[in-house]
Amino acid sequence: MYGTYGRVYKARNKSGRGAHPILSRNSGRPIEAFAIKKFKPDKEGELQYTGISQSAIREMALCTELSHENVISLVEIILESKCIFMVFEYAEHDLLQIIHWHTQHPRTPISAPTLRSIMYQLLEGLLYLHRNWVLHRDLKPANIMVTSAGSVKIGDLGLARLFYKPLQALFGGDKVVVTIWYRAPELLLGSRHYTPAIDTWAVGCIFAELLSLRPIFKGEEAKQDSKKTVPFQRNQMGKIAEVLGIPRKESWPLLQAMPEYPQLQTLAAGNPAVQRPITLDKWWDNLTRNSQYAAANMPAPHRDGLAMLKSLLEYDPLHRLSAENALQHPYFLHDESNIPGAPPKNCFEGIEHKYPPRKVSSEDNDIRTGSLPGTKRSGLPDDSFLRPPKRVKEI
Repeated sequence: MYGTYGRVYKARNKSGRGAHPILSRNSGRPIEAFAIKKFKPDKEGELQYTGISQSAIREMALCTELSHENVISLVEIILESKCIFMVFEYAEHDLLQIIHWHTQHPRTPISAPTLRSIMYQLLEGLLYLHRNWVLHRDLKPANIMVTSAGSVKIGDLGLARLFYKPLQALFGGDKVVVTIWYRAPELLLGSRHYTPAIDTWAVGCIFAELLSLRPIFKGEEAKQDSKKTVPFQRNQMGKIAEVLGIPRKESWPLLQAMPEYPQLQTLAAGNPAVQRPITLDKWWDNLTRNSQYAAANMPAPHRDGLAMLKSLLEYDPLHRLSAENALQHPYFLHDESNIPGAPPKNCFEGIEHKYPPRKVSSEDNDIRTGSLPGTKRSGLPDDSFLRPPKRVKEI
């Protein structure tokens, strides 16, 4: 499967059955399958560096310390043949794959109970990260894993970083890294501070995508010019404004202090969709009343979900819903029929269909040569999920 890291390979303990089991640090349960991430040496042009990138060190340090049932578990770090391998517990699914499955014919929505469970577990994992002063910075469906037991796990901490109080501005050369469709408006408007609110905005975007089976703000990213100048992301900001309207200083007092605020003033010019935004209320009603839930004869999510979505997609980061407060939201206190109860721990509970597992490869040639496509991130290593030699073998 081609994903964030290229192809995904599934591995198991080489000793086979009867061997001493490897236990998850999070749950204490035996891990039967593993995902292997390989860091290649950094390369820039014809020069190749033998050191370890800062992002790789950061990810290894964070994953070694973090332990929560809703964060993917690191099992081991292996250094071999001048390459570093990170061994993780294997998750059979991710949210992007689940969304894609639901878009196939016949198109069916994700059930309301499944949606509540996914969101609750995602926010539990995010709260754990934020309480430990970790910003993920790249939350999107492809980075949210789901096991066959219905356990949701935040993955890919390659772009995560620690944050502090008082907040520290980004270094001059540190680029905004959040994937454009999930990037918070304060970052689009040039803010030089990361806060936990950038992650909760991304969670709001994921929530909307799980509901509609498509990205809610699907813009086009403007690339840097030859002088490495970071451009204003006009198209992406416009996609947000087409739904939420243009942000106003009355509801976002610090808006005028944003570096790109002058650009914002011209956003509505010649764009009727921005001048007459759809609003989240209409977006929700079109989705739940007139669209896929009714067609599939399925109960729509409770309208409390709309209230939570609005709070997650609040323009002002100071007023945006935190992970901690989101977990206390009425949306999670009852189901779509107003029956009290917390979301199930197993997000697949009660559904009849089974999602196909992510595809795994058995092409040994790819594994040996390390020729897999990797993440193209400026300044970051090209990394892949691979099986480490000697200790595990592919199945």
